[in-house]
Amino acid sequence: MENGGLSVVAVRKMKLTPKAIIVQKFGRNAQFTVDEVQDVVQNGCPGLAIPQKGPCLYRCSLQLPEFSVVSETFKKKKDAEQSAAEKALEKLGIDPSPNVPSAEEAWDKLIASVKHLFSNEFLSSQSPLRGHFIAALRRDGDLYGSVPASVIAVCDSKLANLCKLINPKVESSHLLVLTYIMRAATRLSEFVVTSEGQLSIWRKDPYPPEIKESSIIQQSESPDSICIEAIHIPSSLEMAVHPVTLNVSSTGYYLDVIARNLDQTDGNKILVSSRTIGKASSEMRLYFAAPKSYLLDLSSDLPNVEEVVDFEGSLNPRASYLYGQDIYGDAILASIGYTRKSEGLFHEDITLQSYYRMLIHLTPSGVYKLSREAILTAELPMAFTTRTNWRGSFPREMLFMFCRQHWLSEPVFSTCSNSLKESSESSRFYEKSAALESAETGKECTSGGGTAASDNVRCEVKIFSKSRDPILECSPKEFYKKQNESIENASLKVLSWLNAYFKDPDIPLEKLNNLVGALDIQCYPQNFFKKFSSYRFIHNVQQRKMGEKLLQANSINTLNAIPEHGIYCLSIGGPDSGIYPSNGCLSFISYSVSLVIEGETMKELLESREEFEFEMGTGAVIPQVEVVTAQMSVGQSACFCKELPPQELILAAADDSARTFSLLSSRACCLEYHITLLRVTEPPEDRMEQALFSPPLSKQRVEYALQHIKESCATTLVDFGCGSGSLLDSLLDYPTALEKIVGVDISQKSLSRAAKIIHSKLSKKLDAAVPCTDVKSAVLFDGSITVFDSRLHGFDIGTCLEVIEHMEEDEASQFGNIVLSSFCPRILIVSTPNYEYNAILQKSSSTIQEDDPDEKTQLQSCKFRNHDHKFEWTRDQFNCWATELAARHNYSVEFSGVGGSGDREPGFASQIAVFRSRSPPEEDDLLKDGDSAHHYKVIWEWDGNGLSRSSL
Repeated sequence: MENGGLSVVAVRKMKLTPKAIIVQKFGRNAQFTVDEVQDVVQNGCPGLAIPQKGPCLYRCSLQLPEFSVVSETFKKKKDAEQSAAEKALEKLGIDPSPNVPSAEEAWDKLIASVKHLFSNEFLSSQSPLRGHFIAALRRDGDLYGSVPASVIAVCDSKLANLCKLINPKVESSHLLVLTYIMRAATRLSEFVVTSEGQLSIWRKDPYPPEIKESSIIQQSESPDSICIEAIHIPSSLEMAVHPVTLNVSSTGYYLDVIARNLDQTDGNKILVSSRTIGKASSEMRLYFAAPKSYLLDLSSDLPNVEEVVDFEGSLNPRASYLYGQDIYGDAILASIGYTRKSEGLFHEDITLQSYYRMLIHLTPSGVYKLSREAILTAELPMAFTTRTNWRGSFPREMLFMFCRQHWLSEPVFSTCSNSLKESSESSRFYEKSAALESAETGKECTSGGGTAASDNVRCEVKIFSKSRDPILECSPKEFYKKQNESIENASLKVLSWLNAYFKDPDIPLEKLNNLVGALDIQCYPQNFFKKFSSYRFIHNVQQRKMGEKLLQANSINTLNAIPEHGIYCLSIGGPDSGIYPSNGCLSFISYSVSLVIEGETMKELLESREEFEFEMGTGAVIPQVEVVTAQMSVGQSACFCKELPPQELILAAADDSARTFSLLSSRACCLEYHITLLRVTEPPEDRMEQALFSPPLSKQRVEYALQHIKESCATTLVDFGCGSGSLLDSLLDYPTALEKIVGVDISQKSLSRAAKIIHSKLSKKLDAAVPCTDVKSAVLFDGSITVFDSRLHGFDIGTCLEVIEHMEEDEASQFGNIVLSSFCPRILIVSTPNYEYNAILQKSSSTIQEDDPDEKTQLQSCKFRNHDHKFEWTRDQFNCWATELAARHNYSVEFSGVGGSGDREPGFASQIAVFRSRSPPEEDDLLKDGDSAHHYKVIWEWDGNGLSRSSL
């Protein structure tokens, strides 16, 4: 007898949890009491606006008649309860492992279960199968009393699980279940009747009249006829999917009606998908014709039969893709059947829009789009930053959903932790990975207790087919503070790789391999492409059909276009409020999307939202929406056109999919977007700092720089990595000796926003009766701060606030050398986050070794403050970097910071180094021969007369 991985899957479904075993044995005599345990956090930092609280943990006490047990602490109540139950079982000497029947025992139970279905008692049960048995008694002629074996296999999960124990291959073949049910029926010749090659079973003796009549009367209250909207899915991809109406009479059997729509004589020749399509709680299933030659050796006594099928007709790629297994010939998608909750026949209409929504729900991006209710606007994000900023279904949830929809085993998550030891060489930590729990358990597992404050967590994900063939593995190198964060990030990596394939199934192997390496994915090509081959057929046909319309759509007016982003006819209107979105902030927009038909003024509204929020810079919306939003200020509106996305997205969004399909098939079209930027919030890092410090750290850094500017009487200032000009803008609000201010950055989008903000501020100051600034010149340069430009040599003061952490560490060192050896400002102020302070900012505890002053602080595993940070240094690391730079280039350096206190652990939240040149001023002003070089591009320039020019 063959026992593969699937037998294990069946066992897991039958297994009782430790708590369930305790409740089953003791009932109300088992008292579970869960208490909240508050972790104590040391708060040694002055200036915090809110008290610090540790993570909320739970401990469970289990009281039994003879003894009690107490669990360890856990983050979830249910985990604490299960832990207490496990301890109780251990004391009682009870093994929680299930008693799994052998294949022979499962075969005997299967025969007994089939026999029970045709008993008198079953006809009065509450099983969904009861409705089919009663409907069979209303069939005419030779079909009277015959029950299709396909509905028995689908509606009785107990039979299916027994079949899995007999032969694990049942999981990947819906026909094998029918084989075992039919063969079990042949062992019951005294009770039921079967026919060679037929997929139906009759009861041999008639039901007693009183049982039959009472059962039929209960269902006779339904209306004379029911019209149910369903979807017909042709096997040929050249034929369109279309709606069909099923007319089911109260005296008929709905499976016979479906059979006639599939050109079959009766419902006994129809197969039903063994799982629902879409939501697990729905009754939406696929119905398709059984193979005409279904060869069964019903005389064999051995239960391990093999499937021998001769399919006639072509493969139905669309239905196979929806179902996850091969379907041949035409199919009908219908939501109809008998349930435990409904007295009569349950039914719901299915529209074309519902079909296309189910189709896109099979892709990772589609799952996310539907969860956001923004099919034409949302996109699967590229990064999981924080749970608070994430919108829509979480990655782990989507991955489980994807596996279920594609008939894959549940994803296997394995986490391991490392003990943290601070490295003296970098901000990275040495890893001590614990052993992974066996992937075959299919459980999320941690190494160790899982609640220790000194552990980082890394997660691996494995995807298997139902027959346990490996499909994908993801082994990220990154460690995270929380187990949940590691799971979500690993899940998103898998989804991102899958999404790349579903967007282009014909992606070149070289590009696919590049994605594999970048996302830490290991793919098993033979198993993967075998599983998803049907989607490639569908995609290629759709692309061919859409290609003609896309070529015609190229005639869109290209004025005011950003062609590299696929944006055409762009217009932005409304007053400039000066408030712009930036990477990491939450943008709130209202929008509408309409289908524009070439040559017509009428537009068809497809999608609209009064308020929709997304995090900038994470790819949470389609690129066109993010690019346009980044150019808008709060209160402004924009309109633009873009080419058509894949057809199924448009039809899934359209209320009248049939009409929209007709337009797409006959006319050249494009999409028109109308967007209004309602408001923006600060990026996560800024919001976190503002919540804990008053004034916010960003303002404290500006005030610190302003103090040194005033004390030094500086007249020229250059801000390295000026971004959107927040520092330069703030300096204009205070009276200083500054006459020339310069900003340098590599982002033209940020420089564009900076130009608008600074120009507006300087213009107002110029018009004021008593201007508070003497600035006569302002310039913004596009360039890298690791490259020298002689126009910025010898400035009085240079600033670089919270910039270097966005570089790689070697680039930060390169910047330090360039700025002190070539730019040579008399004073340079550099600030960067203090990594040791993250524990407080992220509401975590730091264990400080006060007994031994030479002992280094044991840092908890904390995330960086921003997902774009490449590193964050401890105080020792920053001091070492700055001290070496100063010594190398004849500068002195002093250390300070803002947020917190330098006299108490863990120091300042933002650490600052102030470099002062030791060289004579006249020596600083000298440029060596050949050093004159202009590598920067002037983006915007303003003179004291109010004249400005822009290169944007």
